[in-house]
Amino acid sequence: MAIQVFVVDDSAIVRQTLQHLLQGDPEIALMGSAPNPLIAGPLIRKHKPDVLLLDIEMPGMDGLTFLRQLMEESPIATVICSTLTTEGSKIALEAMAAGAVGVVAKPRLGLKQFLEDSRRELVTALKAAARSRPQVRRSLPPAAAPARSAAAAAPVPGLHALSMNKPVVIGSSTGGTQALEQVLTALPADSPGIAIVQHMPEKFTAMYATRLDGLCAVRVKEAKDGDRLERGSVLIAPGGKHMQLRKAGGQYFAVVADGPPVNRHKPAVDVLFRSTAEVAGKDVLAIILTGMGDDGARGMKQLHDGGARTIAQDEASCVVFGMPKEAIKIGAVDHVMPLDRVAEAILQFDARG
Repeated sequence: MAIQVFVVDDSAIVRQTLQHLLQGDPEIALMGSAPNPLIAGPLIRKHKPDVLLLDIEMPGMDGLTFLRQLMEESPIATVICSTLTTEGSKIALEAMAAGAVGVVAKPRLGLKQFLEDSRRELVTALKAAARSRPQVRRSLPPAAAPARSAAAAAPVPGLHALSMNKPVVIGSSTGGTQALEQVLTALPADSPGIAIVQHMPEKFTAMYATRLDGLCAVRVKEAKDGDRLERGSVLIAPGGKHMQLRKAGGQYFAVVADGPPVNRHKPAVDVLFRSTAEVAGKDVLAIILTGMGDDGARGMKQLHDGGARTIAQDEASCVVFGMPKEAIKIGAVDHVMPLDRVAEAILQFDARG
């Protein structure tokens, strides 16, 4: 049965364009559309589509407020259709924190090649969303950012001497933005260095890192070529670039470079994992979280076979049990655990030295 999609966008032209982009794929059917949330709400509650494709900036009620209402009442797999401007990207990140499972660029009308690229991106995002399992999310008051004194944030000489050069690498995709937030906000300021690949559009990663940096005790930033992976730091691969790790003088550094997509992704988890297997051997913890597809599975197998410790998120806590499932299937995983145990596992790995 085709995936039933409902579109909410205040532009009639955009709605027509999206309908055109979705035509021809037998796995997707546009079941309806509306110009704003006030009209869309009753229709969505009545017809219960599989996936909601939602604009953010609309008159009457904005898409973010509407999404939060839906996620509290009756969660629905939601993909945000954003302009990807700086402000649009910022709001789209808030939408992902509220429970959206993906973001696609709003099509630039009249550009044939862009429309074709948009079609592929849109269809992929909608199919991934249809496989997700959105959960009820209650609105909570914003938490105060953890205190991060200069002393707490700096590496502690001697205390973690044995584990100082043992990095953690994490790969995630659909549902990963929320999963990573849950893991990273649970870590203390002197946690081991962490390198992350999260599948995300190019303009989102810097703002996502900045948002996490304001929530976490660890320091979070979008990786730049040559950045050192040190204790208390988290490097997130920039959208549109691959990230690897290299080792020099007993320290690990990020290598950020362009290149063709790997497993249809850039950045790709496999690129990070394989480079880490080559330079870190058994002195690394690799974690694969929620996501569609198999990116990261083969790289994790290489890490596992080299003696590294490997963890996969369990099916019950995944938004999409794709990447972890594939890693488990090929024998790349030592431990399978729920998301709420991952931060503890990182600290246990660190404590073992």
